[in-house]
Amino acid sequence: MEDAQAFIRLPLESVEFMMYKTKRFRAAFTLVELLVVIAIIGVLIGMLLPAAQSVREAARRTQCMNKLRQIGLATTMFHDVNGAFPPARLYPKKNAQAPFDKGGDQPSWLVRILPFIEQRAFYEKWDLSESYENQDITATDQVLDIFLCPSRHSVTDAIVPTEVKEWYVTAPCGCGGWASIKIVGGATGDFAGNHGDLSPGSTGSADDYYYGGNGTGVLISSQAKEDSSGQLNWIDRINYGSITDGSSNTALAGELHVTPENLNQIPYNGPIFNGEDLAAFTRIGGPGVPILPSRQQSESSVLGFGGWHPGVCNFVFADGSTRSIANDIDTVSLGNMCNRRDGGVVSIE
Repeated sequence: MEDAQAFIRLPLESVEFMMYKTKRFRAAFTLVELLVVIAIIGVLIGMLLPAAQSVREAARRTQCMNKLRQIGLATTMFHDVNGAFPPARLYPKKNAQAPFDKGGDQPSWLVRILPFIEQRAFYEKWDLSESYENQDITATDQVLDIFLCPSRHSVTDAIVPTEVKEWYVTAPCGCGGWASIKIVGGATGDFAGNHGDLSPGSTGSADDYYYGGNGTGVLISSQAKEDSSGQLNWIDRINYGSITDGSSNTALAGELHVTPENLNQIPYNGPIFNGEDLAAFTRIGGPGVPILPSRQQSESSVLGFGGWHPGVCNFVFADGSTRSIANDIDTVSLGNMCNRRDGGVVSIE
């Protein structure tokens, strides 16, 4: 009782000091407890990071698909106005004779659809009958977000610079020497039109797929003919009637394959508006040209499709629908999907 009375008689300041000291002692962490908390936070972060990355990639894949959908819509609108899909580029047949010997380096199909993606002012900068090298540099170097997959590019880094490179050239006689070659740069992109499959060949013959009119896809190289005003008109016109396998079964465009180290590198990922650089804006698929299994897969050629999304490559079809196609699709089915008229219709989900 005396102790209690003595405590009661303590000055108020002393009581407050004792209470303060007690509270500080009970709220403190030991070093071991702090280390345990840090370890738990680290484990939680390690568990959450893959999930967060997965969510971000799913969002990028959706954005990529939406851009392909817009490109598909613009291309079908071009068809409605012009009665045919745009030519991938203007290019003559092998050993072509006048007046069908024109074309080779004019702007690609991606320029022709610009008015249908709300880029009329940009489209007006181009001359579709003039060579790419002679176009306005403000046009060739203009990067458009709609042509970029967010898993690969941004509008600040999707460009190839114009430069002069030194190449050692060997003549048939065995002699040789160094030559300066100008590489015309420009905006790059991640989507390519479907030029078809390899069934026409790629052996140097007149039937090879890349010559005007030979492609089996929807967006193919076309012969050109000069009119009285000096403008080049395309000859080989692919329309919905030409797609005998059905527009919902035939690819219009998809993601082009390129490895990270070859981004913005010619010939793997060249200027998309340059009609001379076919692999920059079209690809083919089928036996001999599979969808590449991953972004790290080195290119055996610059011909094929391939995405940066785990396990799939995004495509838009000729009817405007979009689908993610498994990278491991068999090449026969892929060829059926890329060839507009082979009769090999398959169900691809």
